[in-house]
Amino acid sequence: MFDLRPVGYVTGLLVAALGATMLLPMAVDLYYRNGHWAVFLESAILSGVTGALTAVACANGVKQRLSIQQTFLLTTGVWLMLPVFGAIPFVLAEPNATVTDAFFEAMSGLTTTGSTVFDQLETLPEGILVWRSMLQWFGGVGIIVVAMVFLPELRVGGMQIFRSESFDTDGKVLPRAAQIAARISVIYFGLTAVCYVAYIAVGMPSFHAVNHALTTIATGGFSTFDASFGAFQGPAEYIAALFMAIASLPFVRYVQLLAGSSGPLLRDPQVRGFLWILLTLYAVVCLYQTGNAVPFETALRETVFNVTSILTGTGYASTDYQLWGPFPIVLFFFIGLIGGCAGSTSCSIKVFRYQLLIASIRSQIGKIHSPHGVFTPRYDGRPVGEDVLSSVMVFFVAFIVSMGVISVLLGATGLDTVTSISGAAAALANIGPGLGPMIGPAGNFAGLSDTAKWILAAAMLLGRLEIMAVFAILTVNFWRV
Repeated sequence: MFDLRPVGYVTGLLVAALGATMLLPMAVDLYYRNGHWAVFLESAILSGVTGALTAVACANGVKQRLSIQQTFLLTTGVWLMLPVFGAIPFVLAEPNATVTDAFFEAMSGLTTTGSTVFDQLETLPEGILVWRSMLQWFGGVGIIVVAMVFLPELRVGGMQIFRSESFDTDGKVLPRAAQIAARISVIYFGLTAVCYVAYIAVGMPSFHAVNHALTTIATGGFSTFDASFGAFQGPAEYIAALFMAIASLPFVRYVQLLAGSSGPLLRDPQVRGFLWILLTLYAVVCLYQTGNAVPFETALRETVFNVTSILTGTGYASTDYQLWGPFPIVLFFFIGLIGGCAGSTSCSIKVFRYQLLIASIRSQIGKIHSPHGVFTPRYDGRPVGEDVLSSVMVFFVAFIVSMGVISVLLGATGLDTVTSISGAAAALANIGPGLGPMIGPAGNFAGLSDTAKWILAAAMLLGRLEIMAVFAILTVNFWRV
């Protein structure tokens, strides 16, 4: 059995840190003078003590370098344990959630999925609303670090092509994570603050501006209203769309930009591809809407906001786009499976994988036409190795198969076809809303059975960690020393 102490040490520290952050929603409840502040104090003590004791017990096993098994286990274990402790306030406070609902909400928050089982959000204590938003904000910055440090190291889903991007510290995973987290956190916090000020400038009340700034930059989608962003129709939709798009670009490019180098951001094929897709979708859906006699400004605003929200996996909705007609419904289902750029807070399959897939297809077509020719797939002007292409292909297959299996499992709980398939896609791609009257943009996941909620919670974890990182620890070979 390999040494689990480094995994326990880091996980314990993060659980303790999560407990410390519970003092912030406690302060919010005290400020608004409701009686739920004690819940966060109790939760903070429980999480802080448990995490600290775990870290102390495992401190003698800390090393500069993690093994592959330890890295896989740490990546998955952290995203499994933090929702467990993050769910405690939901159980103890209003809405007095069941363990299933609390874990689902916490997992949805930390994976920035945005699916919710809570309704009548306007009546919830302010501290609970802030805690939901904070969970998504933590999950957003956390997944950036995972995508930039751990997944390239683990060669998951083609992410290894980003191993030489920056912050190369000769394979020392923990020091590299700390270095990246420090730089990224400054940028992440700064973007959140600017987003908050922008929301205030267009008239959004301060409390709601804080919550939506946290969940916008995290591309998470939790709102303080059942109507989601429908409560803020107008200029705020443009502000949200802008910052959702900004948060879906690689954060390492922002680090380089602040260092005085704008070239990498402008030349990045992911960035160009993502923006091209976004602008094309704007034009297509807006033309469709105006062709259906929707006023141009309304069509443009609703298109820009909802297309950006679904493509980036944020999951906000400013209107029930299922009423727009069959074409947008089908289109939105598939664009949710694209996502943003690697190294961002965005989710789903990611633009770079589609670019690598297209490059591989072009290479194969060239070989068919000219069997003796040499056709090498390229990405960003560089040849792409067979290991990267193989990893990408495996990811695509694993994603489709996983979505199919999850859909079948949801169907076995009694859900209809549309709810099962769209729910599986929404959870695995961390999009948020599904389709249909129950889990669509005008509904939520409260009406699902406990079994369905656990299936979806597992799918959120699977999708957020790029599938293969989770599958790896389920194999017998993984546990062999």
